[in-house]
Amino acid sequence: MSDAPTGPVLVTGGTGFLGSHLVNRLLDAGRTVTVVSRSAQPQLAARGIRVVTGSLHDLSVCAKAVKGAETVFHVAARVGVWGRHEDFYRDNVVSTKTLLAAAQKAHVARFVHTSTPSVVYNGRDLAGADESLPLTTDCPSPYPLTKAQAEAKVLAANRDDFQTVALRPHLIWGVGDPHLVPRILARARAGRLRIVGSGQNRVDMVHITNATQALLDAEHALIYSPHSNSHIPNDQGSDQTDHAANPAAGRAFFITNDEPVNLWEWVNELLVALGEPPLTKSISLKAASKIGRICETLWNILPLKGEPPMTRFIAAELAKDHWFDLTAAKRDLGYKPTVTMSAGTAELIEHLRTS
Repeated sequence: MSDAPTGPVLVTGGTGFLGSHLVNRLLDAGRTVTVVSRSAQPQLAARGIRVVTGSLHDLSVCAKAVKGAETVFHVAARVGVWGRHEDFYRDNVVSTKTLLAAAQKAHVARFVHTSTPSVVYNGRDLAGADESLPLTTDCPSPYPLTKAQAEAKVLAANRDDFQTVALRPHLIWGVGDPHLVPRILARARAGRLRIVGSGQNRVDMVHITNATQALLDAEHALIYSPHSNSHIPNDQGSDQTDHAANPAAGRAFFITNDEPVNLWEWVNELLVALGEPPLTKSISLKAASKIGRICETLWNILPLKGEPPMTRFIAAELAKDHWFDLTAAKRDLGYKPTVTMSAGTAELIEHLRTS
């Protein structure tokens, strides 16, 4: 990337899957990196990373973390399909609001927020959906609801002297993925995975390399709009921009591989390549939703641990189309996926076979 930003940055969620890949890319580029963690991270400190310990809903922690940063990459979030709404609200909404306040007070220039396509969940097929869809206000899962609230706060905070942008990466996967593929394999090997719905639904996913690049593209776009030559170096050599017409600022963007796949064909490709039998049994979306509602009720009234095996939100996610129009991200962020689905899948299969 030409004219790559050079200023110091803060990365929240820097020990997670996406955050750690971002930290590595930033370090490779010679950037000064601060990470917030709930616990000490000596392995990060040993790499020259400044580590601030504490919770993001603590203003004093956020104030310490943002000190000196020109860009905040807010990647941290509470994820999952189940849990107390107040926990999701604290970690996704309150933490984001607190971090925004600290960043503004410290005169941070840019705030790149990691959101999710689930913020536009409506229970329907999303085929070629774009950013004109409204944020969800009615979802049977606290994750999309609280992420939608957080995204709204981030975009509302956009100003000429404090630019914000939100990215919505969908189903991040790749070598080292701790969530998507491990869950698929575990459920399939336990005989607890069924095709939900017709089995013909198409979904977009995003390889970890592409998701990481999108975050860097977003920062770059806030400084150097793809449509203008508005970059202005200041006297200290830092990055400034004439923000008046920057098309990325104050907006959200879907981020995917831009290669929709049949979800269940992709799952079976993985299973067969790893010596597992393909999925052949299915359950209707209506039946899965009923089971999900029953599970939600049981988990609400009984002291059952972990996540329910099915929820209404999961049922819809597994049965419906979820693929997106990337016109805006390509045009306004300069985003271009580099790792294809086929190349990434082959790499993942080889890794899983040998690990």
